Amino acid sequence: MPARQIVFVPDPILRKKAQTVTKFDNDLQVLIDDMVETMREAPGVGLAAPQVGIPFRVAVIEYPENDEDEEAEPRLFTLINPEITRKSTEMVSGPEGCLSMPGYNGEVERHEVVTVKALNRRGQPVTYKAKGWLARIFQHEIDHLNGVLYTDRATKVWKLEPADEQEDSKANAA
Repeated sequence: MPARQIVFVPDPILRKKAQTVTKFDNDLQVLIDDMVETMREAPGVGLAAPQVGIPFRVAVIEYPENDEDEEAEPRLFTLINPEITRKSTEMVSGPEGCLSMPGYNGEVERHEVVTVKALNRRGQPVTYKAKGWLARIFQHEIDHLNGVLYTDRATKVWKLEPADEQEDSKANAA
């Protein structure tokens, strides 16, 4: 399965609210597999379907559930029709980047903890409670599905130096 082409700003698909997924067919399974491969090749830690030109509410994330454990293995999350159902009042600011906007980072304030309800790739309901960087990534990806870019929320945006781009995979949420 070939990796898909990533769409870059200012492509209008990145600004549209994605459509709800209603069919869990083979085409959806191929899309998910292609998105995982594309995310890994980029490399990134998350990718939303609009970023590969598909206007559906699908996102993939690969990041450890507990980022405080430096040896924790990344976990692959597939989110279909996700929604944030709870948010902490505590906010944290941190750097973010985006595969659709390479070469830039921004300082973005996000909820420290979120609860996300979604469907998995088989259409079964799942709920995740995420904190720290994983919560940031979930929020970033769900923003993509709503036509929102991290730069819309950033207090500051800067261009990365070439040396910084090599070390920036943690901030490259999507």
